This record gives sequence, structure tokens and C-alpha cells, in this order.
Amino acid sequence: MFWDNVSDVYGVFEDVYNGEVNKKVSMNVASYLDENDTVLELACGTGLITRCAAPACKKLVATDLSVGMLKKTEDNCFGMRNVIFRKADIMNINCSDERFDKVIAGNVIHLLDDPDGAVAEMNRVCKKGGLIIIPTYINKDEQGKQNLFTQVVDKAGAGFKRQFTLDSYRQYFEQLGYEDVEINYFDGRVPCAVAVLKRK
Repeated sequence: MFWDNVSDVYGVFEDVYNGEVNKKVSMNVASYLDENDTVLELACGTGLITRCAAPACKKLVATDLSVGMLKKTEDNCFGMRNVIFRKADIMNINCSDERFDKVIAGNVIHLLDDPDGAVAEMNRVCKKGGLIIIPTYINKDEQGKQNLFTQVVDKAGAGFKRQFTLDSYRQYFEQLGYEDVEINYFDGRVPCAVAVLKRK
């Protein structure tokens, strides 16, 4: 699996190449959490968001399809007693409906063949009145044009299925039927937008 193969080096991109943006994004995500929340994080990667989110909530279930990435999250979240680590597929979340107060999926939606299905799954496991929080790397250029980062990732074997701009990202969720979509934008080498959706 591609993400198992890059799990040892992906942190360099997160912390060095795009560190400033990623720190701001992680803190922004954590700001939506409450001390009584039970939170599901999908595609946790190396635990970048997990480290900020865990102290802000009661319980966090950190999941990833990649065993290598999940191991990195475990290492990076050592000592955080409210975090549970599980292998899970964002397209088929193995848990009951309306289980979590908040659901997070960071920097994965643009990589999926069926992002609509993933959002539907997130909506299913989120409690009524809860929030779905989806940070995603954004292109500054018009949709369809790749920046240097997306070109490198594409050549490495994990091609972007969608090239979102800030406008097209908001429109995407509105087309799925979400109202009052909140978007927080963080500019940098690889810009990121955090979409905050109210569970339908």
C-alpha cells in the first residue's frame, strides 16, 4: 500500500515543508471540539490532527486504513490515554449510526474515488446536531490545474482524484445538500481549507 510505504517520511512534509499551515489547521479543528465529545478521526495519517484534537475532547478514536500510518499516530500520541487506535476504512465505517459527537477526516477527501460515499458514511456515524470536519488541501489555481505538491504526490502513486479550489470546495458540499457550510482557509505552500458541516 502506498501510504504504508511513505509513512516513515510523510511527517517531513507535514512538519517541515507545510508545517505552518498544518499547525494552524490542527488547532482550528480542535477549536470545534468540546471536553465532553466522543470523536471519530478518519484517515488520521501520522497523527498531526490527533495530537491537537485529543486534549480538547473526552475520547478520540483515531483510525486509518494504512497500518503504517496508524503506527505513526500511536507513536506520536504516546501517553494520550483518551485515544483509541483502530484500522478502519472511511468508505465502510464499522460502527453503529449516530455514534460520535464530531467526525474528522483530514486531507483525504480529494484522494477518494467516491468522496460522496465517504461523506455519507461520516454523516451516518455522526450524532444529530453534531459536526463533520473535513480539512483538505486546496489549489490556488482553477480546478483541474495541479500545484507542485499535487504533481509530486500524483507521480509517487497517490493521485488526487479532485482538484478543489476554495470556491469549488464550498460548492461541493452545498451540492451534497449541506447548508451553511463553514470554510476556514489557511494559506501557505500547500493551502488548506477546513470545511465544517452540520450533520444532516
